[in-house]
Amino acid sequence: MSKLIASTRRLLSDLSGLEFGDPVACVYNPLEYAWQAHEAYLSRYGSGKKRVLFLGMNPGPFGMAQTGVPFGEVDAVRDWLGICEDVEKPRKEHPKRPIEGFACKRSEVSGRRLWGLFAERFGKADSFFKDHFVMNYCPLVWMSTTGANLTPDKLPASEMQPVEQACLKHLAEVVELLDPSYLIGVGGFAEDRLTRAAAACGSKATVGRVLHPSPASPAANRGWAEAVTRQLTELGVW
Repeated sequence: MSKLIASTRRLLSDLSGLEFGDPVACVYNPLEYAWQAHEAYLSRYGSGKKRVLFLGMNPGPFGMAQTGVPFGEVDAVRDWLGICEDVEKPRKEHPKRPIEGFACKRSEVSGRRLWGLFAERFGKADSFFKDHFVMNYCPLVWMSTTGANLTPDKLPASEMQPVEQACLKHLAEVVELLDPSYLIGVGGFAEDRLTRAAAACGSKATVGRVLHPSPASPAANRGWAEAVTRQLTELGVW
């Protein structure tokens, strides 16, 4: 077992059994029910040192929640990354957010934009992952009674404390293992956590951020790929 997979298994163990009160009605952990796909992602693309580490916040309901892969839009994961594994059901499934795995017909815009940019620039996935890696800070998905997505920054600090502790420890371990020169947050939340992780493990990597590809961001809907390419060029990443 690789050190990256071992660290991820420890994260899974650290997050198991945590409970959350209102407004959380349901919690998914794709590392549990989509472990086969996530392990395939780590095994195929996470080996060796990387020049650039991209970090997202947590899974989207039609991305990693379905496929077990960060920003895991179904078509991108299956057709570009070449991963298509059996996905089980979470212990408690929200009726409005069913887990259909690679049979999910919904497309996660954030993942389509992110992997689409990398595919356009690098061609083959192996070419991209030779020097880059993508992960999420936290693997958990929180939903309200209506099925609405609840992001970590919207949850009570007291309940998030053990989550933050486990996720930051894992992130620092990954930064130490991959030894990247650039730590790039996809959005401000991720940039902040990368800064903390770098300090925790003594990394001297350059920390920066790019525009989040979410369609909820008006700026992302006005030429996201061009904006991010420009940001990465200015940072010296590309």
